[in-house]
Amino acid sequence: MAEAGANADPAALAALAGALGRPLLVGLDVDGVLAPIVDHADDAALLPGMLQAVTEVAERTPVAIVSGRTLEDLDRFLFPHHLDVVGSHGLERRHEPELVLTPEEQAAYDQLAELVADAAAAAGDGAWVETKPAGHVLHVREAPAAAAAVAVSSLREQVEQVPGVHLKAGKSVIEVLARPTSKAVAMLALQRERGAPAVVFVGDDRTDEEVFAALGPGDCGVRVGPGDTVATHRLADPAAVLAFLHALAGHLE
Repeated sequence: MAEAGANADPAALAALAGALGRPLLVGLDVDGVLAPIVDHADDAALLPGMLQAVTEVAERTPVAIVSGRTLEDLDRFLFPHHLDVVGSHGLERRHEPELVLTPEEQAAYDQLAELVADAAAAAGDGAWVETKPAGHVLHVREAPAAAAAVAVSSLREQVEQVPGVHLKAGKSVIEVLARPTSKAVAMLALQRERGAPAVVFVGDDRTDEEVFAALGPGDCGVRVGPGDTVATHRLADPAAVLAFLHALAGHLE
């Protein structure tokens, strides 16, 4: 299929997705998909009615929440226990053992903590650091744009000198990890486990493009919001995602 162009009608897209192979695996990012983007990640909340819509779909077909957020952070969204919940871009998974770094990874993790803290200071007021089990995130959405750009560029150059580091860039964030990971690998593993012949994945950020690129011709990739994408379809915003999920639940019933 061609890359996504204009925003799709949620009901029409749900009809297309509902006709794919069963069992259908539905993968969903959180920020920008189920929850509107906010200035500070701690203030994010699911769109009203979204949890019910996700639950309705999950009652009919496997659903996986696949996010860059940590599992601890994802717990506050109260996703039903029978959903697969994957955090840290695939490094954490609900109901599985806690992530433990190797000594080499721990050394890189500690070095990255110092580099990210220095970058946050250089970016100025409004920049802040989020600590995760395998890495650190520099948030610059609320920082002065010029200073943030310089700080991010400098951080990129510095982390390239740290062995084994994996870097992920998103919307006004840059994340550096001591262990490589990919949402695409996580989704493919879930697809195998569930025996799903088809996948629908809905995401909005650069890290979601890895999943879109890995989907096959019988799958459905949905980009939420503007931006270049290799997804086959596009929805305007979380409100459109809500309408899509409600309609999809009806097709799967």
